[in-house]
Amino acid sequence: MADPIRFYRRSARTVETEKIFGEKWLRFGYENPAGRFFIWLVARRKLFSWWYGRKMNRRRSALEVLPFITEYNINVDEFAKSPFDYKTFNEFFYRALKPDARPIVAGERVAAMPADGRHLVFANVDAAEGFYVKGAKFTLAELLDEAARPAEQRPLSTQFAGGAMVISRLCPVDYHRFHFPVTGTPAAARPIKGWLYSVSPVALRRNVRYLVENKRMVTVIASPVFGTVAMIEVGATNVGTIRQTFVPGRPTQKGDEKGLFAFGGSCVITLFQRGRIQFDADLIEWSEKGVEIYARMGERLGEAQP
Repeated sequence: MADPIRFYRRSARTVETEKIFGEKWLRFGYENPAGRFFIWLVARRKLFSWWYGRKMNRRRSALEVLPFITEYNINVDEFAKSPFDYKTFNEFFYRALKPDARPIVAGERVAAMPADGRHLVFANVDAAEGFYVKGAKFTLAELLDEAARPAEQRPLSTQFAGGAMVISRLCPVDYHRFHFPVTGTPAAARPIKGWLYSVSPVALRRNVRYLVENKRMVTVIASPVFGTVAMIEVGATNVGTIRQTFVPGRPTQKGDEKGLFAFGGSCVITLFQRGRIQFDADLIEWSEKGVEIYARMGERLGEAQP
């Protein structure tokens, strides 16, 4: 029997089993040799996600909205508009929420969760034993696309050496806009070319390196309280486009919208410099057990250190 994916729901303090969208396909694709060949040959490529994205942008895809809401028990009271007003499934998928649906934790020295999803925190990236599986890691140079450069020409990798990392995994059922976790001034997002593997734990438990092989975008934020912070949005199967909605160089507040993903599962990775943040104790506790923590955008992530 396939291993279930369990997570800790922070608000209820309960451990639950994740209901995985497309689970049969994912397990075939990443746990079966024939399926892995299909992933390598077809599903990781941009054309496949372009085709699926186009399908989700057709008017008739709107017929899938209500069944999806019902099956996954999504709270429609949070939506900025009626479920009947979405013209396509993709429009529903990257929906906006009412302004009060995600309260932002107060305090200038307190960082907020950047997205709804299942999170893992690592107080020291270099010292972590593994990210989804013990012994399975990637380097910051690989994540930031600096691995091919000489060591002295890796400015971001050097800045974040020994720093802290948050991996925020968004499932298809989640709110799919991502936000700034701290107040600061963001630079322009830098795109990195890559594949479009799934970032479901079904896939990541087999190969966490998908996070550094996939298409992604890197934004550096100058924060007066937290120092230099980096956000990396990772595309995935059926997420061929990562749309940034912020204005580079314009100061932003904690909780301001940064961008959105179209249909599919996806991931946001946040980096802090060494010693600049102390994650909340419950996040550390469950992450050390290898159990993701479900929390929503705007909730407490941790506190700035001197």
